[in-house]
Amino acid sequence: MIGKPDFSILITDDDQGFRQSLRGVFAERGFRTLEASSGEEAIEIVQDAEVHLALLDMYMPRLSGLETLRIVKQIKAFLPCIILSADADERLMHEALSARAFTVLAKPISHHVVIHTVFRALRQSYPEPDDLGPRGRWHERA
Repeated sequence: MIGKPDFSILITDDDQGFRQSLRGVFAERGFRTLEASSGEEAIEIVQDAEVHLALLDMYMPRLSGLETLRIVKQIKAFLPCIILSADADERLMHEALSARAFTVLAKPISHHVVIHTVFRALRQSYPEPDDLGPRGRWHERA
């Protein structure tokens, strides 16, 4: 098994096609995926479900990814969150890191980059359980 089925990744983006694409990428690696089409929906999911990592689109109606991140961190301070943005610049990176984002990734994003970044965030945020891939090691496959 590549991922761990009880690790949940929350994919938050108002673009349904983008969410479904990422859902497929992570589901085939053994992760449970949850989807939110807005910041408000993401906040509800974080409050009600077990989430181990959140991917947050920066530009959504009503709440931005950064605003959502700040609220999510009040609910679950140690939840790793990755901001996704077509306008990823130094200012956004600074604001996101100040709000305790794990990182900011630029859209369009390759599956390899998002997979690598998610595995890195999970490795840094959670211990290495024995059942996470071959010989008890975290294992990622792009």
